[in-house]
Amino acid sequence: MTERTIRVDYLARVEGEGAFRLRMTGGRVEEAELRIFEPPRFFEAFLKGRSYAEAPDITARICGICPVAYQMSSTQAMERALGLRVDPALKDLRRLLYCGEWIESHALHIYLLHAPDFLGYPDAIRLAKDHPEAVARGLALKKAGNAVLETLGGRSVHPINVRVGGFYRVPTREEMDRLRSVLSGALAEAEETVRFVSGFPFPPVEEDYEFVALTSPDEYPLGEGTVTSSAGFTVPPERFEEVFEESQVPYSHALQSHRRKAGAYLVGPLARYALNHDRLTPRVRQAARDAGLPPVVRNPDQSIVVRALEVLYAVEEGLRLAEAYRVPPRPAVEMPDPVPAAEGVGITEAPRGMLYHRYRLGEGGIIQEARIVAPTSQNQARIEEDLRHLAERTPDLDEARLTSALEHAIRNHDPCISCATHFLKLDLVRQ
Repeated sequence: MTERTIRVDYLARVEGEGAFRLRMTGGRVEEAELRIFEPPRFFEAFLKGRSYAEAPDITARICGICPVAYQMSSTQAMERALGLRVDPALKDLRRLLYCGEWIESHALHIYLLHAPDFLGYPDAIRLAKDHPEAVARGLALKKAGNAVLETLGGRSVHPINVRVGGFYRVPTREEMDRLRSVLSGALAEAEETVRFVSGFPFPPVEEDYEFVALTSPDEYPLGEGTVTSSAGFTVPPERFEEVFEESQVPYSHALQSHRRKAGAYLVGPLARYALNHDRLTPRVRQAARDAGLPPVVRNPDQSIVVRALEVLYAVEEGLRLAEAYRVPPRPAVEMPDPVPAAEGVGITEAPRGMLYHRYRLGEGGIIQEARIVAPTSQNQARIEEDLRHLAERTPDLDEARLTSALEHAIRNHDPCISCATHFLKLDLVRQ
């Protein structure tokens, strides 16, 4: 029987450094490996011994694309540990800040990283030559998302205004009026983005995903909720580690997460959409219908359409929050003094999926243990299954076309490799 090995040493158009290897015998896949080789950065280790108040700024440095997600999960975990109740107005500001991150992150992925796959271009530079209006639209949306981060976070990369209990300062009415104008202008760009990507060619493929995402009775999930699976169960954030576990594989510097005794699962836009479709706004649901999407999407290629719908949702939700804004009476709630020993968890929805944080604090609020489970760690095993299934469906493709298809399959899930490489223990086996 013929043996084929497909190896790509460096993945293009993903955040971070990774590779993949596929080995087939005949039409059967023997190995499908997403190899994450970016050096681990041990964030959990150097959080130990630091103050609880430092966690939002330290963890934000894990990722330059989704720092708000790390700030929101860390602050939520600390506030639960300390028994703090954040004012509703401050929670609305946090939701608005998160909307900004969804807009800029999704727009970057859609236009600069993913769209070239569908339109036959090797990169966004050559895409821009033939479709300048599309790339300009993507950059305009990213600029709108950055404006939200700058207004509420102090700057667009690694925001500095988030703290446990709220913010260091809240925006003025004039600042929010300017932001409202920016978001109002972005609404048409977001609607056009859905129309643009829904016209891409999508092969008739469906994957049997187990979707896992936060759910809430009142809103599409960003900053809080209950962990829910399409397999038919829900668990509170505090029980996350009872249901999901991480393990080391010898070819990756990132831990892989599985549901205990059940296997791989998927987090991210497809999961959020499937489990929360009825919580989208009427405008977004209509855009989904116009794009031909059912309430549950199992075609991984169509994740780009769902991301575009989430951009539209984030712009519309951000605009709603900006229009309803009233300057809060205080930028943050009071901290307990002294800070007690405690433990808390936080889960929020990063653009790429659920982001879990757990901290154990000693007396005085000193971090004794930190645990972070990133979305890409949770998706890595499921991405490998997508690669396996794709290769088995297309065994007769020549090496160049199969390699391109496999890279596309990885980019469907917008992996953030840097986010995934920060665990504490490394046991790397080389053969």
